[in-house]
Amino acid sequence: MTMRRDVHEELRARLQEAAGGHRPDRERILARVERGMAAPAGAGHRAARPPVFGWMRVAGATAAVAGVLAVGGYAVASAVKEEAAPRQREVATSPTPAPSPETSSRAPAPPVDPAPSSPPEQREPSSPPPSRTPSPSAPQRAPAAAEDGPLWSDGSVDPHSNDFWAQSNVTLENRERLTALTVRLRIAQTGGVSDAGAWRSLPEGDFTFTVAEADGFLVYTWTLKKGRTVPAGEWVFAGQYDHDRGGRDAGADRYAVTAATGSAHLSVGGGFAAGDDGDGDS
Repeated sequence: MTMRRDVHEELRARLQEAAGGHRPDRERILARVERGMAAPAGAGHRAARPPVFGWMRVAGATAAVAGVLAVGGYAVASAVKEEAAPRQREVATSPTPAPSPETSSRAPAPPVDPAPSSPPEQREPSSPPPSRTPSPSAPQRAPAAAEDGPLWSDGSVDPHSNDFWAQSNVTLENRERLTALTVRLRIAQTGGVSDAGAWRSLPEGDFTFTVAEADGFLVYTWTLKKGRTVPAGEWVFAGQYDHDRGGRDAGADRYAVTAATGSAHLSVGGGFAAGDDGDGDS
C-alpha cells in the first residue's frame, strides 16, 4: 500500500509538472475542430452521437481556445503595460523646456503695453502780467551849455576835484559889453557839503559876493555892482566846497545867469556836464 501510494504521488507530481509546462497549440486545436466539423455523419463510431453533442463539443473547444487566448493576451498586455508605465511616468514628470527666443523660429511676443500714464495736469493759463506803468525816469540832467543872443554859458565840475573836495565852474562868453550881470551857483546838499571858498576871473571889487544854504542847496551869488561893466570876453565863476568821502553826484547842481546889454536883457542857465569832475561825479 505504501509503495502504491508513493507511485501515485510521483505520477501525480509528474503530471502536474507536465501540465504546468504544457503550452496549447492553437493552430493544431483549430485544425482539429475544423476536421471534426467537416467529417461525414456516418463515418466511424462518432456518427452515432447526436449532432447536438457534436456542436456542444465544438463550442466548448472554441470557448476553451478563446479563454486561453484571452488569458494569454491579458498576460502580454499586463507585461507590456508594466514595462511601459515607468517610461511614460518619466516622460510625464520631466519638465518641458520653454523655447528661448534664440532657438525658436517664432518671434517673441511683444510686451504688453504699459497702462498709459495720466495726461499732464492741465494748468489754466496764467493771467497776463499786469501792464507796468513806466516808472518816471530819473530827471534828465540839464544841458550844461546855453546861449541867448551875444551871451553863452557852460557848467562843469573842475577836473582837480577829489574824494573830499570839489569845485564847480560856470564859464561865460559875451560878445558885447554887459551893463548888468548876476551869476548864481546852486550845489545840492548830497552829504557833508560845506563852503570852502569861491573866486571869479573878473575884478573882485566889481562884484558883490554871498554864500548861503537854502532849500537843500549851498548857493553862491555874484552880482555886478551898479555903474560897473563887463567887457566882451570869456570869464569864469567858481564855487569850492567840501563833501563826504567818495565820488559825489553833481546831477542836481544848477546855475543861472542874467545879464543886460544896454536895452537888451539876456538869460542863460543849466546843469553840469557829466564826467567833467575829477572825483568821479556824474
